[in-house]
Amino acid sequence: MPFAIRNDSTVLFIGDSITDCGRRNESAPLGIGYVSQVHDLIRARYPSRRVTVINKGIGGNTVVDLADRWTDDAIRHQPNLLSVKIGINDLHRWFRGETDVDTSPAEFRRLYDHILSRVRKETRAKLILVDPFYISNDRDAHSFRARVLQELPKYISVVHAMASKYRTRLVRTHDAFQKVIAHHEPDTLCPEPVHPNAAGHLVIAHEWLKQMDF
Repeated sequence: MPFAIRNDSTVLFIGDSITDCGRRNESAPLGIGYVSQVHDLIRARYPSRRVTVINKGIGGNTVVDLADRWTDDAIRHQPNLLSVKIGINDLHRWFRGETDVDTSPAEFRRLYDHILSRVRKETRAKLILVDPFYISNDRDAHSFRARVLQELPKYISVVHAMASKYRTRLVRTHDAFQKVIAHHEPDTLCPEPVHPNAAGHLVIAHEWLKQMDF
């Protein structure tokens, strides 16, 4: 299969801190995470291919936040390809019982469906969805990390359902990280389970590009 990103394409990444990764400050405009790595790997392998990459990740975002800024930060740009990575903050806020905003699995599904339906109606963009991950193999029933791992499938399943409904490409990052930490210590990929280091971001970039037939 040929590489799915054509010449003169605009690729927009949107999500939380994992996508953001410093793109709004000293590492503008792409950050120092998987978005920048994807950009650099495309340029290295296809130097003659003109691809514009836009990073619209914002640290701390939930799908509620994405819905609030969807017009300005996604629809307005009319990208050829839109990559969405969201979910771990939704899980954390729901799990901790925060009540100011509903981030339950049901509301996560409703709003995720809403923003993707807008993409279909208001743009010609193709979609690639990135599921949430948690880089831990903690199985102690009393630990916070183990309980997060128990709840995470509720959010992952929403992303997978949306990928099926909208017939999008799907990046299974949680599975990818679990395969790596079956052989290597989690801290080789992250200082804590949510935010990868450079090696962890490379896992995301690799899986993302694989889904684009890189």
